[in-house]
Amino acid sequence: MSLRPTGEPAAARAPTGTHDVLWPESARWEALVARFAAEVERAGYGLAHTPLFEDVRVFRRGIGEDSEVVGKEMYEFTDRGGRELALRPEGTAPIVRAFVQHRPALPWKAWYVTPSFRYERPQAGRYRQHHQVGVEALGPADPDLDVEVVDLAHGFLRGLGLRDLTSKLNSMGDGACRPAYVELLRRALAPVRDQLCDDHRQRLDANPLRVLDCKREACRQATAEVPRLVDHLCDPCRAHFERVCGGLDALGVAYEVDHRLVRGFDYYTRTTFEFAAGSLQAAQNAVGGGGRYDGLVELLGGPPTPGIGFGIGIERVLLACDAEGAFRVEPRVPDVFVVDVAGGESARDLTAELRRAGLGAERSFDGRSMRAQLRAADRSGARLAVLVGPGELATGTVSLRPLRGGGDQRRVARGDVVRAVAEDLGVSPGVGCAEPDERGPERRERG
Repeated sequence: MSLRPTGEPAAARAPTGTHDVLWPESARWEALVARFAAEVERAGYGLAHTPLFEDVRVFRRGIGEDSEVVGKEMYEFTDRGGRELALRPEGTAPIVRAFVQHRPALPWKAWYVTPSFRYERPQAGRYRQHHQVGVEALGPADPDLDVEVVDLAHGFLRGLGLRDLTSKLNSMGDGACRPAYVELLRRALAPVRDQLCDDHRQRLDANPLRVLDCKREACRQATAEVPRLVDHLCDPCRAHFERVCGGLDALGVAYEVDHRLVRGFDYYTRTTFEFAAGSLQAAQNAVGGGGRYDGLVELLGGPPTPGIGFGIGIERVLLACDAEGAFRVEPRVPDVFVVDVAGGESARDLTAELRRAGLGAERSFDGRSMRAQLRAADRSGARLAVLVGPGELATGTVSLRPLRGGGDQRRVARGDVVRAVAEDLGVSPGVGCAEPDERGPERRERG
């Protein structure tokens, strides 16, 4: 039996695992992205846009053929030209592909805001189309860049008001020391293979590192006593990790070393990090993370170029903010509401004039009554109403009525409305003024 309301077409619902973000909730998204942009741009990062879909090889090579994302979650399709493409499942590989293609000067520091797509079971804050903000920095291998990137992410999350936040840190080693550790881990896990969950029992031979990050209790118990990668780093990787830890200590960024933190992608080397919100369920409490990927540029056909970055999930972060009562954003309200019961032409012209002067102006439509328009003005949250009735129209005036904080209604000349409104609101007229119309009065009249 269908629970869909009678007459509602199936196409009139968002696909499973997706969601609509409507006003006024979208005001929080705007504010979050604006805050993120301001913070990372102060550190020299510039905005980069890449396509929503890429050649599927970008992700198969970059993320790894045996990864869960590529194997089970990636949206792949063949276009009308026979090209194999994939919707972006994460933000790093497309930025690196863009770097390989365009070769901007190093160091190259980019930030992005983008939807990503993964076919996974929808949960609170976890969608098949989810949205991320993130940064990528390519060029330096310096561990101090790792410190900068971790500090940027940590500072942004704390700046939103999140207090129940844990920062986790680990090192994945590199091509010199990780292969020996992987073999050591494989041998350590062989006696407990039957205790692992079905997924990791089958994938143990291909990539035993992924077992460490499994959230299922069977795998966590089976891996409780296995060797730690941080204890088997080569000297350069150990020195790199110690420098990162020392830098975070110097900046006052609290963290804990978590040897299970291997992240989900094959491209990570050395530093990996993740931020967990204690206000969310443990299995889904990661709100962001990232790491160094010094071999990814080469995997995608570029010259050897170190890199590091992070991604932060917008939906998951806002869910954590809700749980802590943080980052409350009041939707923007108009400065002025124009009430016109003299034909509507004055409302049309006045709202345009006020907006061109940098003021927020709204109005009603469809010839509603004075009472109905004043109710709409009050609901809008505007501080001031500009009233135009037959009397004002005949005398070339408007009436200004305060809607918040009291005060007396007064009349002003129609030609003086911008100055008078700005005076009543306590702002400077002309701020944000649009460019003047250069078509001339005759062309303006004819439209």
